[in-house]
Amino acid sequence: MYKVVGVRFKKAGKIYYFDPLEYALDKGEYVIVETARGVEYGKVASHVKDVSENDVVLPLKKIIRPAQNEDLEKVEENRSEAERAFEIGVGKIVEHQLDMKLVDVEYTFDRNKLVFYFTAEGRVDFRNLVKDLASIFRTRIELRQIGVRDEAKMLGGIGPCGRMLCCSTFLGDFEPVSIKMAKDQNLSLNPSKISGLCGRLMCCLKYENDDYEEAKALMPDVGTRVQTSDGPGKVVGLNLLERLLQVKLTDQDQVLEYTLEEILNPESKIVQMMK
Repeated sequence: MYKVVGVRFKKAGKIYYFDPLEYALDKGEYVIVETARGVEYGKVASHVKDVSENDVVLPLKKIIRPAQNEDLEKVEENRSEAERAFEIGVGKIVEHQLDMKLVDVEYTFDRNKLVFYFTAEGRVDFRNLVKDLASIFRTRIELRQIGVRDEAKMLGGIGPCGRMLCCSTFLGDFEPVSIKMAKDQNLSLNPSKISGLCGRLMCCLKYENDDYEEAKALMPDVGTRVQTSDGPGKVVGLNLLERLLQVKLTDQDQVLEYTLEEILNPESKIVQMMK
């Protein structure tokens, strides 16, 4: 077991584990930590706890020290300088005629690296751009290509629901979302109805998916023939969340609604499902 503390570097960013050493750290406190890309300023997102070896990436990086007021001033200064670097970066991309869109720029806390995040349709040969930027900023330059979901997470915005984007407010990681989830939830398959600002399927399709999958496993498929108290019929529709079945009776030209319990309960007048 390893004693760790969770640290987050962005508002809705991923939580990384660090060795807290002898520090007693509270959630919400700011710390200076050693990371793979340099010294960084982060916020404690979870209390000190013990985790198994499978939950950490070894060797475990250490907390350097709790942050001080002057550290926050340095962070604000870095942000201001990064905004200036963004404007310069946009100009240099145009100058080099590169087919890429600059999304964000950030300095590491120790100013040893300047990271440019960009999107592009394919691969981009930015070697000359990197040399140009390095000669201007006199530090290590990293150009990192990101996807459209990451772009939306960085920029933020308001979703079709009228709320701030989930990815930019609380989602630490992106989970896989499939068109099957929309089908299981009986949603319109019109891309404009189920796509977020990033153009990909909305992350919220995942939220209720487990409940729909559980309900679908219990309910008969559409087309299944069943025996009801009103006679035999065929399932023509499902309300998965309320566990309701719409059944078209064989000898009657009408569709009646039954609960799942009515179909499966042997004590009722309904017998059982028949394929």
